[in-house]
This record gives sequence, C-alpha cells and structure tokens, in this order.
Amino acid sequence: MAERASQVRVEHESIGAYAAALELDSGPIPDPQEPPLRGSREQLAAFWLTLDAVNFGSGWFPTLRKPDGRSGYHTISASLRDRYQRQGPWRAAELRTLDSAAIAGVLGQDPEHELMALFARSLADLGERVASEHGGSFSAVIDAAGGSAVALAQGLGRWPCFTDSSRYGELEISFLKRAQIAAADLARAGVAEWDDLDGLTMFADNLVPHVLRLNGILSFELELVERIERGELIEHGSPEEVEIRACALHAVELIVAARPGARAADIDQLLWIRGQGPDYKASPRHRSRCTAY
Repeated sequence: MAERASQVRVEHESIGAYAAALELDSGPIPDPQEPPLRGSREQLAAFWLTLDAVNFGSGWFPTLRKPDGRSGYHTISASLRDRYQRQGPWRAAELRTLDSAAIAGVLGQDPEHELMALFARSLADLGERVASEHGGSFSAVIDAAGGSAVALAQGLGRWPCFTDSSRYGELEISFLKRAQIAAADLARAGVAEWDDLDGLTMFADNLVPHVLRLNGILSFELELVERIERGELIEHGSPEEVEIRACALHAVELIVAARPGARAADIDQLLWIRGQGPDYKASPRHRSRCTAY
C-alpha cells in the first residue's frame, strides 16, 4: 500500500531520528483523563469490550455535545465510566435491548443523532455475540483467545461490531483498529495477559496519522491537505482515506524496526496522547464518517 500510494507518502529518511527521540523507555504512558477502573475481571472485561465496541465516530465528533472541553472519545468514555461506577457494566442480555434513546441518555446526547443508532446497533451485536458464543461471559471472550492478543483481535474482527476492512484496488486490508485496541486495553487494565502484544499493529485512526504528518513523518498531497483544512469529509474507503491509514500503520512499523524492543501498541499510545495537545488540536485532522474509528 505504501509503495503504491499517490496522495500520502512516508518520509523514510526521517524515521531513524524520530524513532530514537521517542520517550518509550518508561513503559506505557497513562492517560491523565482516564484513571484506572476497579472491579472484578468479568466487570472490567465487560466495560472495555463495551467501550471499544463504540470506540468510533470521530467523523461526527465535532457535532457531539462535549462538556468541559473534552474530546469526542473522552466524552463517550467518561460517560460510560460514570455509568459503570454507578451501576456496573451492562450484561450481554441488556446490550441486546439498548436503543438510541437509551444510549443517548447515558452519553448526554441527542437521541436523534445518527451516531446513537450506530452505537446501539454495535452494542446489540456485541451482546448477541457474547451471549450466543460465550454464554454471556465477557471474560470468556478473552479466555477463548488462548493468551494471544492477535487471536482476540482476529476473533473480534469477525463480529460486525468490530469489523474494519477496506479495499484498495485488488487488495483487501483488514485494519481491525478497534479489535486490536480492545486487546491492548484489556492488557493495560490487567484483565488479560498476552504473549504476543508485539504482534499488534498501530490502531489505524485519524489522530495518529495527523500527529505523524505534523511531525514530518507523513506527507500529504497539497490538495488533500487543503480538503482536510476546509473541514471536508474524506469518504471512508476512498483511496486517499485508505492511504492515510495504511501509510501511518507502515510508518509505525518502520519506527518499531528502528527502535529495538519497541511495540506498535506503545508507540500508538504515545502518539495518540501527544495528539491531545493544543498544538495538534489547532490543526484540522481528516474526518471520515464510519464505524472503523
């Protein structure tokens, strides 16, 4: 993909110095807006799988109600955390019955907002899959992966609520952004122990590519930059949108190769948190309305 891309390119000569400068030696960086949650393994598994089943919608985030200047993701995450702390996680059977109004009530959003129906559909599918394939147990979803983060991501990726693939010419590319980030989230929460976290790729969204572009690791064609800066939506599955995600993913793999011992998941986390800074937020990133990210 990176070799074929015409509107996005990786600046290979900048990779080495960039990789060396990343502050990875201290381990994963905690997100100051996301304090650790407490609960049983089953409760925490339910929370993280539920959150990652709706960890999408960045193309709509500018239209959400976002209290206290929170980002779109932190608006959704904080609302689900508040609900979890008050009432615990939803059971699989409960997820199957949620509608747009119920989701909007928890998230503090307009029930007519298009994203609420998409969230409800994703959560209903999650509840159905957990109930029918794992006896209603969220921790059983983890156990079925046999200690493999890659196996979990691939298994989740077969469910509609986590599916994420795009075509580019004759190529079928399974990004599996949310399925992979679920594996990483479960490990960071202490719910799962994986033997192969280094087998995960970057979690291909719209923020890490933005950070990499502003940091000089990715370059976009001028027309694409102008479209993004105008706030024009970039169609999901279009060549330019697939190139943005694929080239960012490839760039992170090159960074991993240049930094022995580094893992794509940790680099992704560092760059994603970096992207929360005001300098990065001041510059528009690409927006696509989809359920992938």
